[in-house]
Amino acid sequence: MEYTQAFKEQMVRRIIGPPRVSPYVLAKETGVSDSTLYKWTAKLRDVVTDVRLNGVKSEKSPRTWTVKEKLRLVGDAEGLTGEELGELLRREGVHLEQLVEWRRLVELALSEAGERKLSSAEGKALAKRVKELERDLRRKEKALAEGAAMLFLEKKLQTMGWDERHEDAEPDETSDR
Repeated sequence: MEYTQAFKEQMVRRIIGPPRVSPYVLAKETGVSDSTLYKWTAKLRDVVTDVRLNGVKSEKSPRTWTVKEKLRLVGDAEGLTGEELGELLRREGVHLEQLVEWRRLVELALSEAGERKLSSAEGKALAKRVKELERDLRRKEKALAEGAAMLFLEKKLQTMGWDERHEDAEPDETSDR
């Protein structure tokens, strides 16, 4: 018996779901042999998948969805409840737990992006603090350089035989301790 292309595509759609129907059950229901249904599925899976991308669920597993696809679904599901949400999830082939996780990740990403942005008052306060710390650092570097120069000069004078501490002292024995 010869079957139309539309009939074959309809059978393949039922096999690949949702809801999926096994070729064995579909064969009993329609009278078409299960081996024929397997052949049609192997041949027409790509055709049916392309048709589904234009409004119905894609064949890709939600686990392999791109970030863009997940974000689209989170946006589509926003504001839906009960039966409307259930219908969307069934059509997309996604479990509620997956949607909840994706929504959590979107909210986390958006909150982290918001935390990185500083208000103008916070930015000014941080800039003021940076200037104070830089000024303090320059002052300490200058003091350190002066101290190093003093030590260098003292060592140089000692090597020349001049010691300020002994010059001021009298050669009197009472002053030596």
